[in-house]
Amino acid sequence: MLSRRNFLNSTLGIGFALATQRTQQTAAQAPAAQGARKRTIVDAQVHLWKAESDHWKWVPGMKPQLPEPFTIERAVPLMDEAGVDRAVVVPPSWTGDRNDYGLEAASRYPNRFAVMGRIALQNPKSAELLPKWKEQTGMLGVRLTFLGPNEKWLNDGTADWFWPAAEKAGIPVMFLALGKGTDMARVAERHPQLQLITWGMALPVEAVRAGNFQFGDTLALAKYPNVSIKLSAGLNYSKEPFPYRDMHPHIERLFDAFGPRRCYWGTDITNSFARASWHQRVTHFEALDFLSEEDKDWVMGRAILARLGWA
Repeated sequence: MLSRRNFLNSTLGIGFALATQRTQQTAAQAPAAQGARKRTIVDAQVHLWKAESDHWKWVPGMKPQLPEPFTIERAVPLMDEAGVDRAVVVPPSWTGDRNDYGLEAASRYPNRFAVMGRIALQNPKSAELLPKWKEQTGMLGVRLTFLGPNEKWLNDGTADWFWPAAEKAGIPVMFLALGKGTDMARVAERHPQLQLITWGMALPVEAVRAGNFQFGDTLALAKYPNVSIKLSAGLNYSKEPFPYRDMHPHIERLFDAFGPRRCYWGTDITNSFARASWHQRVTHFEALDFLSEEDKDWVMGRAILARLGWA
């Protein structure tokens, strides 16, 4: 009979020892490999624009969010540095209803950018564009803004043509409408197949000044399965430095109402560019302790890709 020493010195013993060592190494490395798993990170709202020129005029009187252009060339390295895989381009309001620069980004970087385009809502002839809207390379849907003079469009009949046309064409819609939850609830109820995405931290200036973060209108929309929410721009309202802990309870309330598959991380980074880097904004959400790892997978990317059909 082989002694333990003779066994270990034998060919069989050496093979057994090596196999045991490999098993132990694999077990030790498994947690590290799992922890290093890279989730897909998608920013649900980014503005891109280039300098104004004779061929690329802005809306008179409107000012951009930054004094210098936020171009494709500027955005891509910042995304790379932060580990942001993709971004949904929302053409900014100061460039009017044009989508050409966003579509240029999607054409140059089809795996990085896609567009929620603007449309001339006040022109009913725009309805003719919707059946072929998503045939534009990189175009995923429409973004509507009901602010200032455009706020009345929700109630004066201007937007009435759009909702059924977008529903029929299967076009997702991002919208910004401060304090208009009741109006948007009617739209959601009347058009259950229309995917509506609200800007989650959209609060009237008066509410922010008063410290009112009730989100009543927004929370009321959560009961409609076709309404989802961008959890973007929360740090704009924070009175604390990074990691903006005073905003965590508000983000949690919105997350609890809509759930992981209807919540999307987004930065609207040019609206608060000096407050945090793209990397800090990623880190902020990755550290939210009320989100499980699976929740983060959905919120940080999977959910918006699924909702917009961005393969």
